[in-house]
Amino acid sequence: MDAWVRFNAQSQSKDRLFRAAQYACMLLGYTLHKSRAASDLLKTLSDLEKHLSLTRKFLRLGNSVEALEAAKRAIHLSDGVLRLCLTISHLNKAMYFACDNVVWAGKTGLFSKVDQQKWSQRSFRYYLFALLVSLTRDLYELCLLMDNETRYQSAKTSASANSSHDPPADCLSSLATSSRPPLVWSWLLRHFRQVVTVLQNNPPLLLDLVKNSCDIFIPLDRLGIYPTGPGFVGACGVASSVLAILAVTHPWLKLKP
Repeated sequence: MDAWVRFNAQSQSKDRLFRAAQYACMLLGYTLHKSRAASDLLKTLSDLEKHLSLTRKFLRLGNSVEALEAAKRAIHLSDGVLRLCLTISHLNKAMYFACDNVVWAGKTGLFSKVDQQKWSQRSFRYYLFALLVSLTRDLYELCLLMDNETRYQSAKTSASANSSHDPPADCLSSLATSSRPPLVWSWLLRHFRQVVTVLQNNPPLLLDLVKNSCDIFIPLDRLGIYPTGPGFVGACGVASSVLAILAVTHPWLKLKP
């Protein structure tokens, strides 16, 4: 099993490169279509995109095993929210890859009676739910880090107040008793700055959050829930693929666990 997981990891690296090329073809094809390029060139790009998609489906054969192994590891996490989010996310990825394998079998002619449209829609539903859970995990991690940052700043303020012999005052209580209530804009601006600070200090979380935010538009478009068009989908696919490649080439950028 360990040998298969290691082999599959190499296939996933190649899949990310092919994925970037596939969505780059989609984006380029949309751009050339808007500029009224020759139909032969557009057809060549479309065929290349389909071949890259088929190649990626071949490389993802067996990825369900990797996802199930990841779900088994996530079950043992001590944090209940992370345990739930990661387990559900990996299980949905396993189902997504399984449905994608069926689509590949239909496209290659191994199973000619496969309803490719139905199985493709199923795979994108599982993919969408996995991304929603992954984004929930990212927001949970962000909330934890923001809470730690707030506690650190409160402790720093209290220490400064004690050193200057001023009576300690809680930030929230001081705002509540203030004669001039803070503006909503000031509150939003302060929290926005806090979010930016936390994300700047945690590049793996920032990368994962941006990558999942880009990816989620792909199944939303394919399922017809929020159609955005091939140009936007292609741009999102290229951006998320580049971020995924960065996480592979620089392992410290991968969000753990």
